[in-house]
Amino acid sequence: MADRSTTMRADAKQNRDAILVTATAILTGSEDVDVSMNAIAKLAGVGNATLHRNFPTRESLILAVYEHEVDRVVASAHELLEDNAAPDALRLWVARLAQYAMTKRGLAGALQTASYSEDAHFADIYDAISGALALLLSAAEVEGAITPGVDPHDVLLALAGLWQLSPEGDWKAQAERLFGIVYRGIGVDDSRR
Repeated sequence: MADRSTTMRADAKQNRDAILVTATAILTGSEDVDVSMNAIAKLAGVGNATLHRNFPTRESLILAVYEHEVDRVVASAHELLEDNAAPDALRLWVARLAQYAMTKRGLAGALQTASYSEDAHFADIYDAISGALALLLSAAEVEGAITPGVDPHDVLLALAGLWQLSPEGDWKAQAERLFGIVYRGIGVDDSRR
């Protein structure tokens, strides 16, 4: 027979995960980003008290969604390095970061805010992204594919234009041109593409 406290923790995690999945679908894939907390709770199949126990404010829920999305982008750096040469993994990861910025409503704004905010949560988001980029840059440096000593914070600053692209425009072509400028600046050989 399972320990009651273990079951409670599993149920609590299951409820939190359901809320995050529902909120992520609404906040990143819907035109209606002003859905109420009550509607999110109902769609997640949890009570309002459960929602508010996990996420006391709308802002805390939105931040949790962004953190979840960022975790996915960060994890992809490791996955890409397992299957690709470092310069290719770097290119693919930056393209993935741009894709998230364009398709995950609000992620670009959250990342832009994170680079300037003094809020610890935003600092954590920025640090996670810059850590993943540092991993990719380090691997590319070891392979001799980039100029030694490239600072990931400088690269993120150079890529800040990603956060300004409009999802309604030809953002992919603009992103490619921006990537090209940054890659040439850090010494990535563009002829490899």
